[in-house]
Amino acid sequence: MWKLRISTFRPDTISLVTHPIFEVPAIECIAGRGIRDDRFFDYKNAYKGQVTFFAEETYHALCGEFGVADKPPSLLRRNVITRDQDLNELIGAEFEVQGVSFAGVEECRPCYWMDQAFAPGAEEFLRGRGGLRARILSDGLIRVASLAMLSE
Repeated sequence: MWKLRISTFRPDTISLVTHPIFEVPAIECIAGRGIRDDRFFDYKNAYKGQVTFFAEETYHALCGEFGVADKPPSLLRRNVITRDQDLNELIGAEFEVQGVSFAGVEECRPCYWMDQAFAPGAEEFLRGRGGLRARILSDGLIRVASLAMLSE
């Protein structure tokens, strides 16, 4: 059993100009479809990135590495920010957060966006710890700052 602390959420966006990043108190997960109101909702059948997770500890390490104190974790374009969980351990595993079931698919690889939005060099720094892409296996709400147990 692992512990996962949900600390913040943000539906993904297409463009910061036309679709600004914002954090919300809860997200509605729909099995096989994604997060309601997310840009990837109903994107394609069995899409492997229906939800993305990112470790708060990695965010703090990134800030420390680049001396950044003025950029929120939502800027990294991940849906759920976690705490106290090695997300790479969940690749290939089924797990549950607040009663919602997920299947960990693969690392959410960092891209050029990280260098532009966060700091030059962020993409390279995040290789191997860019977060987790997962499929949603059951419907339900996930709320900010709740402690949940994960099970394989």
